[in-house]
Amino acid sequence: MATGDPAVFQESSQDVKQRNKPLMKGMATQEKAMITLDAMKMLAPHQLKPDNVETERIIAVLDETIAKLEMSSLIPHIINSLDRFADMLGPEITNSLTEHQKLSNEMEHLLVRSEEEDTMTAEEQRGCLCLLEQHLKCSVRNVLRLLLANPSVCHILKYEAWARKSPAEVFIKAFGDFRNFMLERLLTSPVEEERKIQIKEDIFLQIKKNTEAITALQAELAAAIRTQEEEIHRRDNVIKDLKTSMQDLSKDCEAGIQQIKQQGEQQQKEELQASQAKCTRLQQDIQRLRTQLSALVLEHRASELALRKRKCRLEKEIVNWIEKYDTDMGEKQAEYEEVHAAYAKEKVQLSLLKEKHAVLLQEYSQIEEERRIRQEKEEQALKELTTMTLAATRIQAFWRGYLVRSLFKSKRKKKKGKGKKTKK
Repeated sequence: MATGDPAVFQESSQDVKQRNKPLMKGMATQEKAMITLDAMKMLAPHQLKPDNVETERIIAVLDETIAKLEMSSLIPHIINSLDRFADMLGPEITNSLTEHQKLSNEMEHLLVRSEEEDTMTAEEQRGCLCLLEQHLKCSVRNVLRLLLANPSVCHILKYEAWARKSPAEVFIKAFGDFRNFMLERLLTSPVEEERKIQIKEDIFLQIKKNTEAITALQAELAAAIRTQEEEIHRRDNVIKDLKTSMQDLSKDCEAGIQQIKQQGEQQQKEELQASQAKCTRLQQDIQRLRTQLSALVLEHRASELALRKRKCRLEKEIVNWIEKYDTDMGEKQAEYEEVHAAYAKEKVQLSLLKEKHAVLLQEYSQIEEERRIRQEKEEQALKELTTMTLAATRIQAFWRGYLVRSLFKSKRKKKKGKGKKTKK
């Protein structure tokens, strides 16, 4: 890393970062948008509804376990406030809670005694602890069975959740998260699981690519910083040269200023004389213009008086025109109301005529339809009559031909019979 002034280095690095910031931000935004889109499509939570009997049974077991955990975590609070809950719980549950409290006290007494005294052997302590642990488990199961058998009591005890201790609350929350995790795993098909794994791998690969891009950008940033420092060093040398030239220039400027002062004093005297002459001339012009102003004021006042008279006359004419307009508009309004009344009356008559026209049009349509049907029937009957006439004509022709053929056949037979007789 190049040496130099720390402030200069800080400014240069900040400038380079600001210059490269849009590029990095654009790349990061684009990659983040792609990853977020894929993640929202593939890793979106399922609708937490079981889709088969096995899943429902597993979730039901987990829900029942959560309910039992919530109730069992409230047992110490119920025991401590047993006088307040006795009437609501009933004698059976109260007796079970009393027995559970006795067992808990025995367990605590045994643990304290085993820590303070060494009179019992390790095996005896372990046996007593196991026996008490079994009794406590049975007692907890019995209390939970009695509590869960009474839904109204469970509903009321849920409002005592504030008394639950923090470790129990954490455990119940963790078990609830486990239940949701199991439900999601049960509802996730193998194809979806493979797609999620593929998405995670794509995300890790994208992160790796981003890391490589960031490393490359950091290298470019370091090179840019070095280039900036070299540029600053070059600028420092230029500044030193400029300072030297400015010192020489200041000396030349002092001599030039002295000369300009002398020229300015001489020019000031000349301009003062010219200014005095100009002031005298301007005073004469002011006096002349004041005289002209007075004449113009008199003239404009006379013109203003004439205009005021004309304005009054025009206002009177306008008032007369307005009155005439109001009169004409009143007459027009009355005429309009008469026309509107006649229009409304004719509109009512038109609606009645339209209704009659609609009825007549419907009747006309029915009559036309009946005519069309009757005409179709007549055409159909005429067609059938023509067909029947043609058929009868053909049948008659066929019958006449048949009779003629029969007659010729009988004549032929007779002729043949006579010929045979003559031969004999």
